[in-house]
Amino acid sequence: MNKVLRMDESIFELVSRHPEVTGIMVELGFQDIAKPGMLQTAGRFMTLSKGIKLRKMDPDTVRQTFKRHGFEVLE
Repeated sequence: MNKVLRMDESIFELVSRHPEVTGIMVELGFQDIAKPGMLQTAGRFMTLSKGIKLRKMDPDTVRQTFKRHGFEVLE
């Protein structure tokens, strides 16, 4: 069964539910999420969709990367 993520959930919520999300996000280029304290501060209001827009990333690339790790990303 796939694990489900929503684009509008905070990164803190995603990582709290699925700790492996941190490594996937670092793989995608969100290295700052691994810095001490970032998850507890910015991670509480930053969402996956906001991060994609901020970094001007292709949402399909992000979805495919999470899919490769067994996640389904919902809008």
